[in-house]
Amino acid sequence: MDQKLDTQSYEVRDSYFGQPYIDRDEYREKPYPHRNVHGGFENTDTRFTFYFPAKEEWGGRMYHPLEGAHAGHEEAFAGAMGELLGGLEMMVGLGGYMVESNSGHIGDDIDPRAGVDPGLYGYRASVESARFSKYVARQIYGREPDYSYVWGGSGGGRRSPLCLEYCGGVYDGALPFMGGGNVEPHGTNSRVRSEQPVHFGAMFNVQRLLRGEKLERVIDAMQPGGSGNPFDGLSVHEREELANLYRLGYPRGDEFMIAKPMGQIWLWTSIAGMLLEEDAEYFHNFWSEPGYIGHDERQWIEHDLIDAQARITRIITVQDMIGEEFSGPEFADAKPMAVMRASSTGEWDLPIGIEVDGLSGGYRQGAGVRIETGDIAGRQLYCMQNVGNMFFCDGRAEANLERFRGAKAGDLVHIDNHAFLAFCYMYRYHLSNDALNDFLRVDGQPVFPQHGVPLASPLMGVPYSGQYEGKLLWIHHTHDASLWPPQGVIYKQAVEQAQGPEKARDKFRLQWTENAEHVPPMLLPSHARRATTTWLIDYMPSIEQGLVDLAAWVEKGVEPPETSYSFADGKVSLPKTALERGGTQPVVRVQANGAPLAEVSAGEDVTVVVDAEAPPQAGTFTQLHWATNPSGTFDRESKVEPGKTALSETISCRFDQPGTYFVTARVRLNREGNPNARRQIENLASARIIVR
Repeated sequence: MDQKLDTQSYEVRDSYFGQPYIDRDEYREKPYPHRNVHGGFENTDTRFTFYFPAKEEWGGRMYHPLEGAHAGHEEAFAGAMGELLGGLEMMVGLGGYMVESNSGHIGDDIDPRAGVDPGLYGYRASVESARFSKYVARQIYGREPDYSYVWGGSGGGRRSPLCLEYCGGVYDGALPFMGGGNVEPHGTNSRVRSEQPVHFGAMFNVQRLLRGEKLERVIDAMQPGGSGNPFDGLSVHEREELANLYRLGYPRGDEFMIAKPMGQIWLWTSIAGMLLEEDAEYFHNFWSEPGYIGHDERQWIEHDLIDAQARITRIITVQDMIGEEFSGPEFADAKPMAVMRASSTGEWDLPIGIEVDGLSGGYRQGAGVRIETGDIAGRQLYCMQNVGNMFFCDGRAEANLERFRGAKAGDLVHIDNHAFLAFCYMYRYHLSNDALNDFLRVDGQPVFPQHGVPLASPLMGVPYSGQYEGKLLWIHHTHDASLWPPQGVIYKQAVEQAQGPEKARDKFRLQWTENAEHVPPMLLPSHARRATTTWLIDYMPSIEQGLVDLAAWVEKGVEPPETSYSFADGKVSLPKTALERGGTQPVVRVQANGAPLAEVSAGEDVTVVVDAEAPPQAGTFTQLHWATNPSGTFDRESKVEPGKTALSETISCRFDQPGTYFVTARVRLNREGNPNARRQIENLASARIIVR
């Protein structure tokens, strides 16, 4: 640490950036022993952090994880996000030092000097930061990395392909997971036109229309042993909206998450103001012109309308949220994103919510909350979650950074959900040319008046081109309620169009991860009758294995496994056998008394059988666990013989109390067959048992 790092001799490649500076260079024990270098580029909002492990631990690689959502933080992987996604310890274990960048902006705001420049936020700030890290690595290690990789999920999955497309040789490979967006020719600096945020409105609408018992029946029908008919008991309009949601690609079997939006509702709060400015005609016409639901079919909406003023009675901080008062299940949906943000920024005192008096009725999630009086009069936020008259909110730019900071009890707020209710039907009026939308066209003619697919935030970067050098392994989840499965096929099509099938085959692979949501199960609420752990897996071992396979592909030419699939009617379907399916994940089936559903009497024995197969070259089974209780705890373990690529195991269960139980088998495999290794790739399946 006696060595002072030189910055002045570095030649910036991108002329937007001033000279790099370092304002912190110190040794840190956590999250893993390393030399921590923090700084930025003069005359910009771009910041970076480099994490260099000891020279003897370094394997000659550089890994650059990209933060999700809109990014804006250069130390996310040193905090809560790192704990969830492997962080520095995983990067060192894979032979790398780690790079982070805030993607050219602070928080959810743009760089004032750059303005609306999606290229800067999409890849330029990341690429220049990674390039400078190599200059620093040469001073610390005596050489630059032999190979460099960029990867990330969600917003990081959206931007990591851009970094490879425009890297100028900085990266050798990329691993995006859960990405998506539109495609334009290489070199564009336009903003993304993404349908996925628009389609979230359809999900919100189904939640609004079916909330309560009707949505519970839909969830039940699509769970193991269910009827398979989610439309039973719904009205015509309710059936239509649910069917449209499925056609747009919402993952079947993930209906519980319709009622538990997380990243989706955050995205609404972050882009609502932008949509109202840039697509004002739609939000006006929806309520005032023929051909729009808000004008022609107001009966589907009017009972949910809110347009009222109320006074703040209380300000609620993140620190308050982790206290005893907010420990009840009604707050489970409001906590995770607030706690994750505070873990990354240290702002536990950030006021994220208010309580108001005198408000009654109406649909509150998504509603606009505008401060009318007091020190921050004029600040516009939107409700992410509510509990009674408590509103937990976010917004864009200053509203994202400050939330309710400066508000006081007694200040007046205006709560209005006209915009959100219009957003719920927005998918009908904003069609792209994607065949996914053809059910809303007849002979190529849209059924409803059109406004064009809206632009995404510039912080999401530029459209994909599919043109790059190096290798790209794309991983997508079958049960992702935030980036639906159709988003998983977009980049494959882009690479094939830009480079042709032969070159695409040499540079691109797609893997599907079954039973994986947008975030790990520990961050998601559980259904009262079925624990989240019994239907969703921890997908991070699959991502880590993907990083290992990407390096082997780049460095040794070893092609990674890919997953076979079919895509029709907005649905991705995977083959039923491991041999046909491929990929890295085991295939699992569970039956009770020989069927997906068993009905028994209390105290009667039930025979439960699991059959599992490992795909070719994926490794051998290492672990088999069972959850036979409503809590979702895996309370039984079956011994697995070493070297097995197929499993068949039978257990007996008995339930003394009437009710519905989901008995679940979770199997894991490892490439080397080591049950103690870090990378245990898992999958699971359940059978339903009804006890009379």
